[in-house]
Amino acid sequence: MKTPQPIIVITGATSGLGQLAAIELAKRGAHLILTARSKERAEATRYKIKEIMPSANIEFFFGDLSLLSDVKRVGLEIAAAYPRIDVLLNNAGLHAFEQRVTSEGYAEMIAVNYLAPWLLTHTLQSSLTQSGHARVVNVASEASRNHGTLLLPDDLTDITPFTARGSSAIYGKTKLLNIMFTGELARQWRGTGICVNALNPGFNVTGLGRELWFASVLERILTFLHIGNPRRGADIITRLAVEPKYGEVSGGYFNVGNGASIIPIHPGGDEAMQNKLWMVTTQLMEQRGLLD
Repeated sequence: MKTPQPIIVITGATSGLGQLAAIELAKRGAHLILTARSKERAEATRYKIKEIMPSANIEFFFGDLSLLSDVKRVGLEIAAAYPRIDVLLNNAGLHAFEQRVTSEGYAEMIAVNYLAPWLLTHTLQSSLTQSGHARVVNVASEASRNHGTLLLPDDLTDITPFTARGSSAIYGKTKLLNIMFTGELARQWRGTGICVNALNPGFNVTGLGRELWFASVLERILTFLHIGNPRRGADIITRLAVEPKYGEVSGGYFNVGNGASIIPIHPGGDEAMQNKLWMVTTQLMEQRGLLD
């Protein structure tokens, strides 16, 4: 009996690590469900993947992941089209160098990096459960070690302006939230057949430097020096999505390169704080009418 294609949902797959991971997963026979904002970039990504893997099955769902209403709509559309999903890869993220507030009133970096994956994951819960052995993979970062002071629930709705210099701590905080979400979700979903893990993809100018005017020059320099190779980040993403050993553990946080387990900085691994984050995020989503 032929094994069915694994159905893998990837956010942020039209560039950077997400696109590289999508290519690798297509090579391994995955049926790719990709989110995108731009139809032009989606088609360019489809072309790039098909060039390497002509038989790849690829479908795009369009929305702006900085808007929770779009995240919910896209999640419902994917769930309706795919009652079984094997892997959800929450990869989309950004490092903004100035504060931008969405039309829904949230800081863009918090919305894209944390609130969007939280909501999308919950919206796809039924489809993930139907797999019987699904995985949720969250792209976090060791940038979480520079997270300033965590204040809950205030940090989820903080729209205080910041400069490029102050942006790193806020970016790090969003990645700390990803790690904490991973730990609590693993406990909440214990017994469902879904494993939940996070990873550190290493430094990649594709993600951190996209808003810098000199990003393309920086990327060429780092490539020449063999620093920040995005293929290493894409490799650990791919491994968590498909390697059998990562399907046997839940609530872990794993490193680029050797794939070893990382102990997150406090309060990343604090169960009480993870649960508090879960509760305040759930309340926020309920207040917005985003949870069924």
